[in-house]
Amino acid sequence: MNIDFNKNNDGLVPAIIQDAITKNVLMLGFMNQEAFVKTQETKLVTFFSRTKNRLWTKGEESGNVLNLVDMKLDCDNDTLLIFVKPNGPTCHKGTGTCWNSENSQSYGFFSTLENVISERVSNKETQKSYVASLFDKGINKIAQKVGEEAVETVIEAMDNNDELFLYESADLLFHYLMLLQAKGFTLKDIEAELKGRHK
Repeated sequence: MNIDFNKNNDGLVPAIIQDAITKNVLMLGFMNQEAFVKTQETKLVTFFSRTKNRLWTKGEESGNVLNLVDMKLDCDNDTLLIFVKPNGPTCHKGTGTCWNSENSQSYGFFSTLENVISERVSNKETQKSYVASLFDKGINKIAQKVGEEAVETVIEAMDNNDELFLYESADLLFHYLMLLQAKGFTLKDIEAELKGRHK
């Protein structure tokens, strides 16, 4: 890597720390050439601390180290993106990130849907919804609905109407998310199962 440590006239480059699995940005630090070399050698992310005026390996006191997975250099050769596996919370305040948020896995809009389903089930006494009414009918009804949506998806897959196929696919996925929750599982559990098979 040809890192331009002299661009800012202080010998430092920003180092953005990102969880290699969740893809969440955990923190921002600064590295000089010595910190960069030490990070490569030890596989533990090391910064140059401007307040301590010395090299500082993240977690050297707390044990919450950042295990190096990979590094990338940006197009201007003056910013590092460092992928890590964190050992414990990253922030000294005890949160998963330095932006006061947890470092949890997100599946984008699918995670939003999981939360919506959970909220509607929790609030079924005060708010009437399709989700709550289906949960009230029990797991057998939810499973039956997944089966119906699966059959409709298969039928549309054999036709040439892509719009209907996508519509039924969305119905299938939505009802499957409900079935997962009814059984006490989430997408994270499915991911773990698939990762185990991949090995």
